[in-house]
Amino acid sequence: MSAQRAPNSHLRDTIEAIGCTYDALAKGVRRVAAENGEILRTNKSAISHWVNGARQPTGRTGQYLAEALSRRAGRTITQTEIGLSPADNEGSTESDPVLAATDLGRADVERRRFLAVAAFTTAGVAMPLAYDHEATARMLRARTSTALVGAEDVDVVRQITTAFSAADERLGGGHGLTTVTAYLADTAAPILRGRFPNDALRRAAFGAVAELAYLAGWKHHDLGQEGAAQRYYQVGYELACEADPHGHAAWMMRTLAHQALSLKQPHHCVDLVEGALTRGLGHVDGQTEALLHITHARAFAAIDEKPAAARALLSAEDALLRDDGPQPSFSLVSGPAAGTVTSHTARTLTDLADQVGTEQQHRDALVRWDPAKFKRVHALTHADLGDSLAAQARADEAVAAWSQALTLMEGMTSDRTRKAITSLRSTLAVYQRRKVPGAADLARRAREALA
Repeated sequence: MSAQRAPNSHLRDTIEAIGCTYDALAKGVRRVAAENGEILRTNKSAISHWVNGARQPTGRTGQYLAEALSRRAGRTITQTEIGLSPADNEGSTESDPVLAATDLGRADVERRRFLAVAAFTTAGVAMPLAYDHEATARMLRARTSTALVGAEDVDVVRQITTAFSAADERLGGGHGLTTVTAYLADTAAPILRGRFPNDALRRAAFGAVAELAYLAGWKHHDLGQEGAAQRYYQVGYELACEADPHGHAAWMMRTLAHQALSLKQPHHCVDLVEGALTRGLGHVDGQTEALLHITHARAFAAIDEKPAAARALLSAEDALLRDDGPQPSFSLVSGPAAGTVTSHTARTLTDLADQVGTEQQHRDALVRWDPAKFKRVHALTHADLGDSLAAQARADEAVAAWSQALTLMEGMTSDRTRKAITSLRSTLAVYQRRKVPGAADLARRAREALA
């Protein structure tokens, strides 16, 4: 039993608005718990104690309470809404991915502290390896709602995701973040509570919302807000499991590994990508499979497993040659597979200290990525190309590549571009002392861009 607390007015008001008795609500809590394999003896006195602040629900009971209220109300009610959210610095503990997506989106819109200070964790990378999809699926399929969801509802979610993905590539992760997360919380996630005319449309709806959650995570990643990104990716993985436990779930496992590798945190990444390959092989097209293999190569390179990295690179190239599409929208979101494989081959070779190979792959990537649609990719590729040229003591060419990168980065709201600019300043200082042509002007532009 916890210490005496102030009355929970949020819970009281919600119960009154629904018009539910304490006894009926207690029965609902017991029913939801039983569906999830837990026997509770919750009664009307327990509800009264929670409302009065004498006690708080323990374990997963708060989740069951929110679910019971949601079913009575016919809409999504989260633990946060009934005053049971964890402390601001702890974040959401919702086991229901629909509620978790709603909570995350609202936290973004309301600038809540727990999301702002959320930290990326290496333990979080391994989350899919221990995830119990069956338990979550039982809870999700127990939903009862009068709202009928149609194909048009799902199509609109996909159209909005596509539009904001395209804008993200041109203007950076900071563009439209609040709009995307508000739509996720208020419109997209709630449709997953509805009734579907068939299972195929239900799976499509979960897939569409999973892709929107991925976009929200990607935007946070581009802004350097890695803890928030990881939470969205985890929710995206959980939703993807309900949509397609093979291909889409494998892709989201790859996403969590990709983030960790970008942060130079390879722990669990090999196991995670191997798990993704186990799920995905035989269920995805060659383009998507190539993207799984190239992430596998990066994971091996990050831990200096050179022969394994080389084998994975060959597997990626072989898969890319297969013409057995169509490629699903969840993997198309990262851009053309050939371009992505080339870009990540360059990063793999960087980790393997092959600067000549890295340079060639970056140059090939610039050809394979559409410069209008993928402006940020071109900017970061020029920056990486400059790094590779500098490592080969080709200062004039490095300055030219970095100059092009800065030109492309103008107007972007992206922490990744800022980090790229910051990283070249120490080398530019050396070039200035050596009187390398263009170095002084580029150093000035870098200062102005960071200011």
